[in-house]
This record gives sequence, C-alpha cells and structure tokens, in this order.
Amino acid sequence: MGEKHNDLTEIIAHALNEMKREKGEKFNPDKVNLAELERRTGISRAKLRRIKKSGFIDLPHALTGRKAEHTLLTGFSGIIDELLRKGITNSAVCYDRLKENGFQGGLTIVKEYISNHKELVPPKRQLVASQGNRGRRYHTAPGESYQMDWGFVEVENASGNAYKVACFAMICHCCGRRYIEFFPNAKQENLFIGMIHAFLYMGIPEYVLTDNMKSVVIRRDEQGHPIWQKDYELFMGNLGFETKLCKPRHPFTKGSVERLVRFVKDNFLPGRVFNEITDLNYEAIRWCNTQNSIYHRAVDCIPNDKHTIFCMKNASVLEESMELSYYLCPERKISFDGFVHYEGRRFGVPYWYTEKTCRVKRDGYILYIYDSKMTKVLTSHDVTWSRRDSFCKDQYVTEQPEERPTAPVKIHIQQLNPPPYDSGFSKFNFEEGLWDE
Repeated sequence: MGEKHNDLTEIIAHALNEMKREKGEKFNPDKVNLAELERRTGISRAKLRRIKKSGFIDLPHALTGRKAEHTLLTGFSGIIDELLRKGITNSAVCYDRLKENGFQGGLTIVKEYISNHKELVPPKRQLVASQGNRGRRYHTAPGESYQMDWGFVEVENASGNAYKVACFAMICHCCGRRYIEFFPNAKQENLFIGMIHAFLYMGIPEYVLTDNMKSVVIRRDEQGHPIWQKDYELFMGNLGFETKLCKPRHPFTKGSVERLVRFVKDNFLPGRVFNEITDLNYEAIRWCNTQNSIYHRAVDCIPNDKHTIFCMKNASVLEESMELSYYLCPERKISFDGFVHYEGRRFGVPYWYTEKTCRVKRDGYILYIYDSKMTKVLTSHDVTWSRRDSFCKDQYVTEQPEERPTAPVKIHIQQLNPPPYDSGFSKFNFEEGLWDE
C-alpha cells in the first residue's frame, strides 16, 4: 500500500488538472473560480487566495521551525525535569504534580516535553527474555470476592532518615473499585482496621482472596486445609465473610490487587510529598474517589457505577457495632510512668485511671484513649507524628495529700531569730591594710 500524502500543492494541482480537462483551452489558472476550487479541495478560499499569489505553490511559513521563547511550561520545567531524573515518565503523574503547583496547560504539552527530554531519564536495566503468559483470566459474580494485599514504600524524612510505610490495598474483583490506606506497619491490628474501613467503603463480599499472611493463617493441616490465626478467625465470624488463600508464587489468582499495588507505586506515590501519614491517607482517599469515578479499560466500566448497581446487591453493608469498635480501638498496656505505646510513639494517660490496660484509636488528627470497656474517653492527643512523648492533663499527681489537725492546738513554743552571720573576712582590716589581731 502506497504512502498517503496530504501536500496542499499536490491536492491543488490535481484539482486544477481536473478543471482544465473539463474546460479545455478556455481554462485560465489566473482566473480560476476559487469557490469551485474550494469545493473540490476542501481548502478555505482565504488560504487558496494566499496560495494563488505564489502560482498555487504552498510555500513554507516564514516562522516555520521557530520556537516561542515562553510557553505554558516556562517556570515549571524544573519540576518535570526532577521527575524525569527520578525515572518518572508517566505523563499523567507529571501532569498532576504540575497542576498542584499552578500549571494551567494541558496534557499534550506535557507529553511532548517528556518525549523531547528522554535523555534525563536514567537508563533501565535490560530485561531477560519473557517466559510467556501461562495464566488465564477468570471472572467472579458481582459482590462475590475482593482481593487484598500489602505494599511497602520507603519514606525519607526531613532529617534524611528512611523508614518503611505499609499500604493496605483492597479491590473488588468484578468492577475494580479500589481502596488504599497507609499505616506505619503491617501488624494484624492495622490489617483489621484497613479491612473494616474498606468494607465501610465497598461493603462486605462473600469471601476475600489473599496470600498466606502470618496474621491470617498459621499453617495447613495434613489435608492441606488452612489453620486460621485465632484472632482472624474470630474476625471473619464477627463480620460474616470467608477467606480463600492463594498459591504461593502464583500471581494470576490475585493479580488485580497486585496490579493495584503497582499502580499505586507508579501513579499515586511518585513525587508525593506529605507532612503526616494522616495527610497521606486523606490524599489517598481522594485519589481512590477519582480513580473509581473514571472509565477503566481492564474492567470495561466505571467502577463506582457498576459497584453501586450490581455489586452492592450481593455485598452486605457493614453496620457499626460494639464488636467493631474493639477492632478499631486496639488494646494497649499502660506503662509504669503512665504512657501507652501506639504507632511508634507514646501518649500519656491520666493518673486517676487505675486499670492496667486501655484502648486507643486514631481518628484523623486526634488520638483518643478509652477505658478498657469502651465506655468513656479518658483523654485525647493531637497526632503530630513526632517521636517525643505526648503528655496529657492529670497524667501525674501535682498536689500531695496533706493531713490537717482534728483538735485545737494548745502547745506553743518560741522561735528566736538566727544569730548574726560572721563573715570570714572580719579578721582583716582592709581600711588600714593591717591584720586585725
């Protein structure tokens, strides 16, 4: 198949030849009907009038090849250059970071800039030959199964020290509705909190698909049946769902959530700067709402619409209960100096609370400390994510108990003024410069 041409000179010449064959010797190129030529070529009369002055030859514009000194990216190139040096070439991610800094342009100019500055991107390692895809996609009914997993990211604080943060991810296998939340670690209590928040966001499915987490399963018996961790087994019974375990090193069984974790690392986290994990979680839920309200080709739908119409008919709504509060408020022991340890920091407890344990819950920027039976709030703290101890009011006794006389005092004694103080310099006569002997 020949190459397609769209040259104006060639198009006009072809139309003029047709008009010449039709009119014969009477045809005069200088007196050609521009309206008829516009109909044949589809080129506006204004442009044809301009080309006619050069003998119907489309000459290049005088400013062709000249680039503007100032564009919409002027002043923002440093941001996108820094992202490219970090290996971030996703145009959607770069566009979002530019918009956060006041960029008013569109996505196309960002794509063109990335294409023209690929030399800033560090080279990737060479991949070995692919082993090929031996898996096969499977589908589940609406509201039948969710997939969950943990992902980890390294965070560098202002002082240059690095620490790891755990990302809990859950996705509906049918519609692709997703939920993510960040925690300081991947302990079982944080797994319960993340699952409850995800169920409040998406409903409770028939079963959850996961890998062999230590907080979920202990081992398998001789027949290969899982022996659940006792707290997780109780958690399943209280919320009313089942769990199915995936084969080790077999990503096809729960590839949706593994793809979600990779998508979070490639789309949400690159170039992300935050003050506290609380801020990061607020940004994460906004990101989830945005992703769930747009079309995704992998599931061929808008996740929010399909989940509301189909999945929620089978998934059950999670209602708040006292059992749920115990999972959202993990139990903590009170130290001898009146502190509880939660998420790597210590928070004070009032001295008048005499029990040895209490329950702690972080809600946004406030941390609440309850009594062991969740009947009242003992105190609250502002979550600053600082490593310093956070004291509370009445954490220590400020006034010691003092006894008062119960009968009139009848005994009186007398106190004299103290004797005059004899200075050690009194034996010197400084006025005469002599010893006072």
